[in-house]
Amino acid sequence: MHQPEPAFLQALTAIVGPDHVITDPSQSQSYFTDWSGEQGNAPLAVVRPKTTEDVSRILALCHQQRCAVVPQGGLTGLAGGATVRGAAIALSLERLKGVIELDAESATMTVWAGTPLEVIQNEAEKAGFLFALDLGARGSCQIGGNVSTNAGGNRVIRYGMTRDLVLGLEVVQADGTVLSMLNKMAKNNAAFDLKHLFIGSEGTLGIVTQVVLRLHPKVNGANTALIALPDFSAVTRLLRYAQQELSGLVSAFEVMWQDYYRIATTVGGSRAPIAADYPLYVLMDLQSANPETTAAPFEAVLEHAFNEGWALDAAIAQSHADAEDFWILRDAVAEILPHYAPTINFDISFPISQIGLGVERLRQSVHAVDPTLTTMFFGHVGDGNIHLLVGPIPHGDKTMEHEIEKRCYEVAQALQGSISAEHGIGLHKKPWLAYSRTPAELALMRTLKQALDPHQILNPGKVFD
Repeated sequence: MHQPEPAFLQALTAIVGPDHVITDPSQSQSYFTDWSGEQGNAPLAVVRPKTTEDVSRILALCHQQRCAVVPQGGLTGLAGGATVRGAAIALSLERLKGVIELDAESATMTVWAGTPLEVIQNEAEKAGFLFALDLGARGSCQIGGNVSTNAGGNRVIRYGMTRDLVLGLEVVQADGTVLSMLNKMAKNNAAFDLKHLFIGSEGTLGIVTQVVLRLHPKVNGANTALIALPDFSAVTRLLRYAQQELSGLVSAFEVMWQDYYRIATTVGGSRAPIAADYPLYVLMDLQSANPETTAAPFEAVLEHAFNEGWALDAAIAQSHADAEDFWILRDAVAEILPHYAPTINFDISFPISQIGLGVERLRQSVHAVDPTLTTMFFGHVGDGNIHLLVGPIPHGDKTMEHEIEKRCYEVAQALQGSISAEHGIGLHKKPWLAYSRTPAELALMRTLKQALDPHQILNPGKVFD
């Protein structure tokens, strides 16, 4: 379908109402693409359902008409997974929002897929709980998108990825069939756990409409420190010692290399709590119900790190404002990017033991292409995730961009890492997927896609062709 037939548009309008089918490109520009910057085009229509039944009827119609559907949440993805390409409708879930149920005794929350992450966090806190998923786009991203990309974020080391926080799903299949898998139990071994087919599948196998989330006990604060270290060996030793001494309760273990820290505290405008001439910096925190009680063991870990030579300098947050400053420094990417645009942004994971070597090889790979390029390394190293910013890339130099990506993804492949730790594949990383997945795995993925979406209408061209 290259142009929407009037009867098709009328059928969509009959489902959601005239105010929620947008066909004028001048009114739908915000739906063309996501934060990735991947170039998109005007959808045939933007359709905004309100209920699961709406989604079911829309997909049944599109399945019948062989019309492609691009599901969209908060459009905060960084891999182009929600970008419209070709003739397709954009199915925005922004009206499917709100808390359906908070079951305090079961410690679960059931929500609509279009609910912003920050709303879920706030509702959990008001009820005396913590919803542990957290990332910088919390105010804009939607839980359906978090599920569809298996989002990671800042607390994976303690609470796991989104996959570990989802107990149940409601999903609409390509033909409009509704799969109600709204399980609320941690233990349910009644044959296949089908929800895992859809978590991380980027809307290519089905569209998530409801999510049952696992809640954790509320925290009232954190012990937070910024620590300077001499080398990556010291980083891993501190990580393992802290995890052991603090009973696995370390909530974040973020690492910044000197290149990132120096730029964040100059160009990025963040306050430098300690000097900017150390090789590495760790932002470590421990969330708890009573930070006063955990302060002594937390500080004892730091004292041991100094005695062992792992730590060279440190600043301990004395207030919530201090802790926020430390996190502003770690999250200064948005302030940095405009100064080095256009950039290539890598989201790679390695086995933790290989991260130090991986970073050195990545830096060498970039500078082998152009020694004048700036590299900045940081990441959630407690879970193996490294982010690399490279720039500025000469405008329009796709040859250089391709060569840098190829060299960096070859490093990930050689060290048994992943080309995508948490951002997904979408459009941007599709050419490189074979660097992280075997031919047998890719063949099985295609078999699943064909079985669940035989007409290839769901987010076509994303993840793989």
